[in-house]
Amino acid sequence: MLENWLRPLNTEKFSDLEILKHQFGNKINKFEQELPDLSKAKVALIGLGEEDADAVRRSLYQLSFPFGRLKIADLGNARKTDLTFLIQLIKELLDSKIVPVLIGKTSQLVVAQYRAHQACQHSINYVHIDERIPFHPKDEDNSLYYLNPIFKSNRSKLFNFSALCAQSHFMDAPAIQELEHRNFDCFRLGTVRSNVEETEPVVRDADFLSFNLSALRQSEAPGIDNASPSGLFSEEACKIARYAGMSDKLTSIGFYGFEKGRDRDNQTRQVLAQLIWYFLDGFYNRKNDFPNSMNGLVEYIVDFKGHDYHITFWKSTKSGRWWLQVPTKTKRKLQRHRLIPCSYEDYLKACKEELPERLWKALKRFE
Repeated sequence: MLENWLRPLNTEKFSDLEILKHQFGNKINKFEQELPDLSKAKVALIGLGEEDADAVRRSLYQLSFPFGRLKIADLGNARKTDLTFLIQLIKELLDSKIVPVLIGKTSQLVVAQYRAHQACQHSINYVHIDERIPFHPKDEDNSLYYLNPIFKSNRSKLFNFSALCAQSHFMDAPAIQELEHRNFDCFRLGTVRSNVEETEPVVRDADFLSFNLSALRQSEAPGIDNASPSGLFSEEACKIARYAGMSDKLTSIGFYGFEKGRDRDNQTRQVLAQLIWYFLDGFYNRKNDFPNSMNGLVEYIVDFKGHDYHITFWKSTKSGRWWLQVPTKTKRKLQRHRLIPCSYEDYLKACKEELPERLWKALKRFE
């Protein structure tokens, strides 16, 4: 079936890279003339726009491949990029337990990524990395607010939404108010950059993630539309991408916004190739923690003496990561969200009868 959605790679574009026998491009299975065997594949690269995605491949294929026996497939490029078409393609991969890594030119394509998850899941946690929050509760037609169909749908299965790296001068007050009303999260650029490690629990809670390259500063990624002088450095972005790869809960990721025609000195495509590489490095180092298994989780109970109740934390002996358990009974469809990712610092604060606002919001979503 996948052949119906995909266009094979034009191998002539990459023939000069064949001498790099031990590098990435020669260690993965590629859709050239026939679709490769996907029975053991864990991750699949897909271009949503051939010219731009192939440019990224040139840089990615030249990187190292320290991923052992991890089966990665490059399935070429989608034959079309309209939303209805892409939904079916992404859904088929999700149904096959293959994590799609999407390389798209326009950010609006994330709507297809979301709807594919909507067709497969009862509830969805979505992390959006961008300099803006492209949503407005009162604007119906502006293409700038491409997340409106997700937020405003009566059939939405969005359980949580977390915006990372939003910049205050790009943020609309009505959008912020709506996020607050729905107990969704927004972490501004300054907050993220002051302690990138604290984004790990946020990213770990995502079912899927979209990474708009506009979250990077112009000096790092000039090959995007309306690049901004402020944003993440590439090292910070790669660290977040690796956190996403390590999350056992995350089942798809999309990188959006790259335009080959705007990219001077091929810098942006190299940055994007590194983001994908670090995501795969995280994926290769997954620990099979919750929600895959509760094995190896150690329970810690914290009493809130002044409130006559206690809160339960869990720590993984495999990875050292922490979760907060929802103290109330959860609906069946929300079971996979019942442990809220957190940090050791969150646990220490709870020992002082404090909880960060992010965790209070998370608990309120279950009320």
